Amino acid sequence: MRTAQQILADANVIAVVGASRDPSKSAHSVPRQILRHGWRIIPVNPFTDEIFGLKTVPTLADIDEPIDLVNIFRPSHDALEVVRQAIEIKAPAVWLQTGIISTEARRSAEEAGIDYVEDRCIAVERAAAALTKLR
Repeated sequence: MRTAQQILADANVIAVVGASRDPSKSAHSVPRQILRHGWRIIPVNPFTDEIFGLKTVPTLADIDEPIDLVNIFRPSHDALEVVRQAIEIKAPAVWLQTGIISTEARRSAEEAGIDYVEDRCIAVERAAAALTKLR
């Protein structure tokens, strides 16, 4: 299994499940920072058409291209279902943001052979490793 920083360094396209259009929420500010540092973001939110000027999709199944990483901003009790969806679309890695923990989701990801990170902030890991996709 890759480390959190390796997963992020290897990723180019990140689906953000639970991305928010509310600037006061971390589900908005964190993906915005990742976007600003050069990653391609696909916001997954069934309640709005656009976030960050990008078209949203209602579910992971609605994404019509390969995803390198599924970043999850949903409550812990939703994590298992999102991980199952990530497995279905053959995402190689899932990342549960700070405060999101699920033993069942971890087990499901490990059984499927996909990388799994939980209870860590993708923006903090990006900053700590000074990672960027900008050229």
